[in-house]
Amino acid sequence: CNRGCRMAGGVYTWEDVQSHCTKTDQWVVINRKVYNVTQWAKRHPGGFRVLYHYAGEDATEPFSAFHPDQKFVQKYMKALQIGELAATEPSQDRNKNAAVMKDFQDLYVKAESQGMFRTRPLFFILHLGHIILLEVLALLMVRYFGTNWIVTLLCAVMLATAQSQAGWLQHDFGHLSVFKKSYWNHVVHKFVIGHIKGASANWWNHRHFQHHAKPNVVLKDPDINMLNLFVLGDSQPVEYGIKKIKNMPYNHQHKYFFLVGPPLLIPIFFHLQIIQTMISRRYWVDLVWFMSFYIRYFYCYVPLYGVIGATALLFFVRFMESHWFVWVTQMNHIPMEIDYEKHQDWLTMQLQSTCNVEQSFFNDWFSGHLNFQIEHHLFPRMPRHNYYLVAPHVEALCKKHGIPYQTKTLWQAFSDIVTSLKSSGDLWLDAYLNK
Repeated sequence: CNRGCRMAGGVYTWEDVQSHCTKTDQWVVINRKVYNVTQWAKRHPGGFRVLYHYAGEDATEPFSAFHPDQKFVQKYMKALQIGELAATEPSQDRNKNAAVMKDFQDLYVKAESQGMFRTRPLFFILHLGHIILLEVLALLMVRYFGTNWIVTLLCAVMLATAQSQAGWLQHDFGHLSVFKKSYWNHVVHKFVIGHIKGASANWWNHRHFQHHAKPNVVLKDPDINMLNLFVLGDSQPVEYGIKKIKNMPYNHQHKYFFLVGPPLLIPIFFHLQIIQTMISRRYWVDLVWFMSFYIRYFYCYVPLYGVIGATALLFFVRFMESHWFVWVTQMNHIPMEIDYEKHQDWLTMQLQSTCNVEQSFFNDWFSGHLNFQIEHHLFPRMPRHNYYLVAPHVEALCKKHGIPYQTKTLWQAFSDIVTSLKSSGDLWLDAYLNK
């Protein structure tokens, strides 16, 4: 080690590991073994930023959460191993609650032994079937009943519903929670997100895994990177206020959120970001799948609406889908704790940044089971139809350790987004005017 921290026999202390936490020098600990992932990060299937977010830390829990076939992955990790923790070092660094981590690991083993990670294929077949059915019925309806505004509106609603539900379905494959073999999850993921939705699997993977690895952590979770349009949580608004940063009138962000967030995220921001990412990073396979969606769509709808009309219809579909997506995905996170890195244990970090919404048949379908956001974040590879099975065990574990486990109504979860934006905006204004 060029920093002089290496001990005899490749044995290290936590202090040694924590000193390797830059983009050009990254060490991680997994099951007490120390790995130098600096060069591997560029080839990591989940994206280089995920590894960087855990540089200098114990990554055992996220490693277990994200990788279904750990023995297979560990074969490739042997070349990266440079040693192990000294026998005198604890299994976790001192910033983390060892008791909580031990109980969570026991729960993980219990969930596996009780078959909670086993998939029911019929669930996903039926889910894909109802998406295809909606797409087909929307097209047939326009062909047989014409392009008047009522039929067009109904068509758009059906297409937006299909797109939203396809979004939840690609999420399942992206998390490798459907097939036992990762390969088939990746293949079907590219088909669903590419051909059915017109997006990029690699773009989604690299963005979404960061969110799961460090949810609501400023500078690490891309889902709370609001490009200075909004300030979130308690720390960021005060920081911006003290520094006199006023890119937007943040004390009114709970109002302009309705004009900027839900309507524009998917049709404008995500769409441009996906294209830019595929081209700049040369995701040519994703680009082919992406183009196949638009070829199919315009082939079906240009003869009925013309180029301009078909384009307008698609934009309107994306507009409605975007509202659906934003409200569902933000209801579990924006009202929760948002702060800089605290190096907490996996369970505590996930629980402080996520909450649940009450279970019902509609809530499950409407949110793609993301109403069980807590369970999804703790067990991202678990098939979503099993979240309700593990939820009581998670709640009991949280109660044992005094960790809040929040469950809200759907309406309360939606309204809390606006309330939290207003609270953060008020914090910014107070700091801006008085400090």
